Amino acid sequence: MQYKRISADCHLDMIWLPPDLFTSEASGDLKERMPFVSEGPNGKEWVARNGASFGLIAGVGSAGRKYEPGKQHRADRMAETGLYDAGLNGVRRPGDPDLRAQELDKDGVDAEVIYGVLAAAAKLEDAGASAEMLRIYNSFIIDFCKRHPQRMIGLACLPFGDIPAAVKEVHRVAKLGVKGVELSCSWNMTPMWHPMWDPLWAAIDETQLPLHFHTFPSVDPKLRAQTTGAAGLAMRYSSICMFQMTLGHILTALMGAAVFERFPRFRVVFGESGIGWLPYLIDRMDNEYLDQYRDIKMKLLPSEYWRRQCRATFQYDRIGTKLIEDMGVETLMWGSDYPHPDGIWPDSSEYIAKQFGHLPDDVTHKITCENAGKFYGLMN
Repeated sequence: MQYKRISADCHLDMIWLPPDLFTSEASGDLKERMPFVSEGPNGKEWVARNGASFGLIAGVGSAGRKYEPGKQHRADRMAETGLYDAGLNGVRRPGDPDLRAQELDKDGVDAEVIYGVLAAAAKLEDAGASAEMLRIYNSFIIDFCKRHPQRMIGLACLPFGDIPAAVKEVHRVAKLGVKGVELSCSWNMTPMWHPMWDPLWAAIDETQLPLHFHTFPSVDPKLRAQTTGAAGLAMRYSSICMFQMTLGHILTALMGAAVFERFPRFRVVFGESGIGWLPYLIDRMDNEYLDQYRDIKMKLLPSEYWRRQCRATFQYDRIGTKLIEDMGVETLMWGSDYPHPDGIWPDSSEYIAKQFGHLPDDVTHKITCENAGKFYGLMN
């Protein structure tokens, strides 16, 4: 297959999954602890018996909020295509592989990388149920992508907060042929400079499956839920402007723990991270290492590990495209973020022209196609 455009960041959220997926596939007594779909005040909603809500069927974004016309331009643009109305009528366009392929065609995208249910499993507050939920999702997404293997790369999700279970799942999905794994992030997770993570890094290194992180809130979710009115509006504005940079905590923690030095086949992708902030942080890591942190004992500079083992994805970052040389063009991968309203589907061509118009065609091709194609084994 000839590739002209590959999105390295797309999504399949719970709100687009078969309503009985987890309850039908869970084993034994875990069935009662799985998420399911129930009728709520705003329509059909994914919930769990512990009171957790995972969003409305055919809702907006990963949180599955109710679509409100006029509130968000990109959501309105997606609504124009009938995305949400179709979902409310039982037609899950993101959750059906053939319909999803048609969505790619609408956007001029030949292939995509699909991020999964992110931190949803953590809402169960039940380690055993969370691990089972993700095992079911992983088996589902692997089968889902088999329908269009040259166009869809689904990431397997790793259990949050249970490192032995995560290690076990890495080895299981590696045998099933998955091309990458994703570790959900959380506000209150143990920082990744802690040595407790080493067994997982070793499993990633052994299987050579790239590890993916996606953005997570820059504000404590409990505080977010408690803050209303003008303060809530200000808080949400601050959060949406800052949330991509939360991944700097993970990058600097991995670097400070010499993970890239100790596990040379360990590769990491920062999904929907944006890139404009990265040159500063990469330069800062180099300067601090040379100035006072050589006891970390790395053979290379942080910037060299970045180029050797790290990748970042973004959908629209006008500032970042002016600083490509400071990150390395080979480390950057564009994504449409379908079907999230932070994304640019079905108008990717327009946004690509806006932010890449000043660059040579070969640079644009690398970022919007070639880098992802080679990284995920779609292209030589």
